[in-house]
Amino acid sequence: MRSFAKFLLALVVLAVLAFGAAWVWAGRQTGPTIDIRQPGKFIGQSANLDLLVQAPGGRFSSVDVTVEQNGKSFPVYALDQRERTTVNTGAADKMFVMRPIGKKTIPDLQAGAARIVVRATRPVLYGLRQVESTATRDVQVRLQPPMVAVLSTFHFINLGGSEFVVYRATPEDVASGVRVGDIDYPGYPAKGAGIAGDSAQRVAFFALLYNQDPDVPIQVYARDPAGNEAVAPMDHKVFPKAYVKSRIDIDDKFLGRVVPAIAANSPGEKIATDDLLAGFLKINGDLRKKNNQYLMDLAKQSSPEMYFKDAFQQLGNSQVEARFADTRTYVYRGKDIDRQVHLGFDLAKTANVSIVASQRGKVVHAADLGIYGNCVVIDHGLGVQSLYGHLSSILVKIGDMVEKGQEIGRSGMTGLAGGDHLHFTMLVGGQQVTPVDWWSVQWFKDRVLRKIEAAGGVR
Repeated sequence: MRSFAKFLLALVVLAVLAFGAAWVWAGRQTGPTIDIRQPGKFIGQSANLDLLVQAPGGRFSSVDVTVEQNGKSFPVYALDQRERTTVNTGAADKMFVMRPIGKKTIPDLQAGAARIVVRATRPVLYGLRQVESTATRDVQVRLQPPMVAVLSTFHFINLGGSEFVVYRATPEDVASGVRVGDIDYPGYPAKGAGIAGDSAQRVAFFALLYNQDPDVPIQVYARDPAGNEAVAPMDHKVFPKAYVKSRIDIDDKFLGRVVPAIAANSPGEKIATDDLLAGFLKINGDLRKKNNQYLMDLAKQSSPEMYFKDAFQQLGNSQVEARFADTRTYVYRGKDIDRQVHLGFDLAKTANVSIVASQRGKVVHAADLGIYGNCVVIDHGLGVQSLYGHLSSILVKIGDMVEKGQEIGRSGMTGLAGGDHLHFTMLVGGQQVTPVDWWSVQWFKDRVLRKIEAAGGVR
């Protein structure tokens, strides 16, 4: 009997020691991983919390978010008791929390320093113990909206065309530009256009696209890092323009020439070459959209310096084959198969002739570009770029500075071209606009130089 008692006591001691070891081990486990993805350094009138919390199996005992300021704590989020089982939002071990966190949500927030505090716990040792993690982020609460005002006058814009504005935006760390409907065109420091003095002055080129309503609102905006925004209307006059429609007949010979070539240069696009018509529709639709999105992304590389001082140069002695915003219906064997808008000018010359830069700038693309074939894109600064497509050869490379009239390639019929010609277009903020404005000496003087000089700039 005494031996059995000793045996039981030994078992109890071993169990206590094992449990103690397990308790210590559990306490050394790491708590949930916390990633405060948003906001960054600032909170404004409106701001959003974007939080990622991770734990093995997605098991959380608690997740609490507060904003602390001046000795006060404002609750933002707390994991509901009913949600304390596994939380699964697309990944087994992740939970995403997205909540508004600005002044509109927390009325007692004041301008100044604040801190976001996130505490999360998860169960260990079969739920007998909890391990906790804490993450904080120091932020500044900014509640005063920026100020923005238009300085230039007489803004006249053609439907499908471009314009230029001089404005003032404060404080200096705001992002600003022109908003046309739901499209934003970024502004740049005015010194890049030769306007010295007031560091708060900005300039911007913007566009009214061919398919936008002529009555769409046009305004300048300024947005600070906390998300506070101010807008100011821009006095302007729009000149409507009717664009043409055309019908383009395509045949098997054309499909056999362009579809396999474009497919070979676009290996990731899964373009059918055993069904040439299906391949053509893929190119004319999906690939066209991707190519144009790439051009919009190129605009982000635009220089804050305006490289040009005068109007752009049209390809000399060329015949206009197709104009900007020509709505094309494609016809195959007597049936309408597709409809697209041609956003550029097709300028015809004999094959393999010299193609020159229309204006001074830096080459930002010099390679094949899907429907455009061998293509060069030149950045002229302040969001303005020019495109030269269907070249037979390219004589420049990315990063080259080229001068107005400098040879950049030779004409050809690469890409989605029906014959030898140059496809030329202008881009403003990545949006394709009619080149006619840019070729006009009078337009450049009235729309751009006049405003620069009125603001104190010297060109």
